[in-house]
Amino acid sequence: MPASPPLPAARGPVSRALVATLRRAPGTTLPPPSAADLADPWGDDVQLALYLTFELGYRGFAGVDPGWESDPGLVDTARALRAAFLAAVRDEVGTVTASSAGEARDALVASASGDGPSLSRWIADRGTLEHLRELAAHRSAYQLKEADPHSLALPRLPAGRAKAAFVEIQADEYGNGEPGESHQELFASTLRALDLDDRYGALLDLVPAATLATVNLLSLFGSSRAHLGACVGHLALFEMTSVGPMGRYAAAVRRLTGSETGARFYDVHVLADQHHQRLALDGLVVPFVADDPALAADVVFGARALGAVEGRFTAHVVDCWERGVTSLRRPLARAGTTAAA
Repeated sequence: MPASPPLPAARGPVSRALVATLRRAPGTTLPPPSAADLADPWGDDVQLALYLTFELGYRGFAGVDPGWESDPGLVDTARALRAAFLAAVRDEVGTVTASSAGEARDALVASASGDGPSLSRWIADRGTLEHLRELAAHRSAYQLKEADPHSLALPRLPAGRAKAAFVEIQADEYGNGEPGESHQELFASTLRALDLDDRYGALLDLVPAATLATVNLLSLFGSSRAHLGACVGHLALFEMTSVGPMGRYAAAVRRLTGSETGARFYDVHVLADQHHQRLALDGLVVPFVADDPALAADVVFGARALGAVEGRFTAHVVDCWERGVTSLRRPLARAGTTAAA
């Protein structure tokens, strides 16, 4: 079995109690988070604790008993954390109305044409090697598990056009079964080209709450059948907004590192997502909602939720870079030196 990453350092009372408890045997009493503990669902403490509960269902942590994933005390804590985060996301997104496949389609097209701040344009226009390395460190929290959270929705989809489109998209994400070609593996190559640690979870202590929220949102949507529509909407908008940014990142990697290997992760997305953006909208969303119009609003919510958390993430990173400070919790070591402790 591949090595699991170590437990990260706690960032507050909720994550501290959770980290301490996970070092013990399942069945150990886990104090439930209080209302005060959950007062800032966008903050580091809650986001890290939430990430820990989700990660138990992926690769877990070194020295942590796999039985914790279904432990009743852990499940109760996870439920409280997830409810607080979902409520915060719903507040951010606002009211969503859609009742047909056509309305859902129109809403996703509108979401995909948003004109807010763009990290890829910032990198293209002003980015240095250190900016590119920071961005890769942020994205490692998701890209090293890319496709896995969305794939949790697959067994919940009924057979038909939507499921076929979903499978086609996901097959590409996993390199169509070719070893070394999955997007997870290609991103590890990008990390190495940028002189960053490519091990799963190795950079977790560096990434802030705004980054964790982007990962936690998708894990939340993939974790329950109740969020199937939101997971479909999230995947669709993700695919619909990928081509331009990925092309700019590929160009930046070549400009700043000269590495074709490092740029390949982005190149592959540009090529695949030219097809995926149409497939996700008309092959996945439209038949999915046509089969069950009651899920139209959930699909739109999932897409808008993606926009909301990515908007928060972008605002955080751009604000830090405009002020000339690191967007991570502490600076990376310079390329060619040992990673920051």
